[in-house]
Order: sequence, then structure tokens, then C-alpha cells
Amino acid sequence: MKKTFYSNGKLLITGEYLVLDGAKAFALPTKMGQNLIIEEGKNNQINWKSYDYDGSIWFKDTLLFSDISKEVNPENESVKATLTTILHEAFKLNPDFILNSDGYTITTELGFPKSWGLGTSSTLINNIAQWLNIDAFTLLKNSFGGSGYDIACAQNDTPIVYHLEHGNPIVEKVTFNPEFTQDLYFVYLNKKQSSKSAIAAYNMNKKNNLPRTIALNDIITSEVLNAATLPSFATAIQKHEIQMSNILETQTIKESLFPDFNGVIKSLGAWGGDFVMVIATENPSDYFISKGFQTIIPYNEMILS
Repeated sequence: MKKTFYSNGKLLITGEYLVLDGAKAFALPTKMGQNLIIEEGKNNQINWKSYDYDGSIWFKDTLLFSDISKEVNPENESVKATLTTILHEAFKLNPDFILNSDGYTITTELGFPKSWGLGTSSTLINNIAQWLNIDAFTLLKNSFGGSGYDIACAQNDTPIVYHLEHGNPIVEKVTFNPEFTQDLYFVYLNKKQSSKSAIAAYNMNKKNNLPRTIALNDIITSEVLNAATLPSFATAIQKHEIQMSNILETQTIKESLFPDFNGVIKSLGAWGGDFVMVIATENPSDYFISKGFQTIIPYNEMILS
């Protein structure tokens, strides 16, 4: 019997880095996500195949039940090792899927290019949790780690404000549907990068005045969410960008890559990585294409509403 599970992708609009320490983060689930398809198999193993959005296979391997059920410290960070770790943590939460089965054929299908960073891992973890009736936040915590805002997006079809309270996820569904979403765009930077230096700067600077920094973030997040006009939204977004620039001791993305752009640009998630949000009253595609950035997606094509 075939079972299919689905989870939404995500974009983090405010609260990057600080969300790990209890700040409120505003996040948006995307129209594109990931499917997990479970079919019966044999030989006490899982035949696993993962498809990218264009139908190409980006991962294919066989996982043995015996490897999933035993505690292993992976010596490498290969896809297979990471997947085995996730399934092992799932096994600890609900062993029945291994103990009461002969095997599986499992397929994953991405609705977005894997390189986009919209949540290949978080959508997988949430799908596995749905399949096995276990808590996705616990599975994330025990395997990958992270704040969990991406799991909240995977599970919700509306914008959310997310924070951690005593380590527990608090998810608030919110309404965000201003008229000016037609002036918002997402541009893909195609720059996978290690954010280690930014995290190191963040960890150093958060020791100074963390409660004050979080309080300021929460005020700005509220201003972003409640902005009634494009100028007030743009002002709040710029304020957030300046705050994070100071904390991370890093130039804003506009300063470093697009100083001549007539509009507002905000980093999303880990700074300098996948997508940025652009506020522009005229379609900015020509500008970004001239700079070598081909993927420009209007808000209403990207975000679930």
C-alpha cells in the first residue's frame, strides 16, 4: 500500500540567528515543498530514491534495518550517514516501523531545486514524523538541531510567528496579506556558504545585552508584520538588516553586492546564502539579471497564502 506525505518549504523573514535564543521570528511557508512516498519492500532494508525538482535522481542507496536500529556515530557527513541518523532517531521514538516490517521502497520528490535552501532537510524530517506519528520538533532536535521554525513552516499553510520558550516551540499563525506584496520579490543568490564566521560573531556579540537585542528584534518583527504601507514595511525591514549587520559584524547584502540598487534588500536565513527579499515598486528583474542573478520570483508565486 502506497502512502504519500507532504511538507511545505520555508523562508525566514525576521529573527535569523536570534530565533535560536528565544527571539520571535516571522516566517513564511512556500508553495513549493517535498513529497515522501512509502511503499512496502523486503529484505529488511529500505531502497531509497530522492528526486530533484527536474526529475533527476540526486540520491539513491540501500539502507539496512540493522544500521538504522543500532547506535552509530557517522564518520562522515554523507547523505546516507545523515539519513541513517535521522531514521535511527525516528526508530528510538517509534521502533515499530522497523520491528514490524519486511522493508520499504521510499521515494522523495522535491518541488523546488535542491540548491535553493527552501528546506530539503526540514521537509524530509517533517514527512518522516508524519509517517511514523512522532513529534517532528523532537526528531529535528535529536538529529539535526536548529530552532525548528522550518518544521513549523512545513506544518502550516499560513504565515507564522515562531519562538522558543524554555526550549519548546511556540507557533502562532498570523495574517500577512498587505496590498504591497506585489512589490516584494525573492532573488536567488546561488551562494551556498558556510555561515561559521557569522555564527562566531553572533555568539560573541550576543553575550552583550542579549535580552535587549531580543526585545528589539521582537519589536521590529511586530513592525514588519503589522506594516500597513510599503514605506513602513521597508523601514522596518531596513532596521532589522542594520541590527543584524551590527550583531554579525558583517556588511548587509545590499552594501556588499548591490550598493547601486534603488530599493531595499534583506538577507533571509543565514546571511549571504540562498535567497534575499527585494522591495521594489518596479519589477527589478532587469537589474538582477544584469548582475548575473537569473532567478527572481514574485512574492505571490513563492509564498503560500
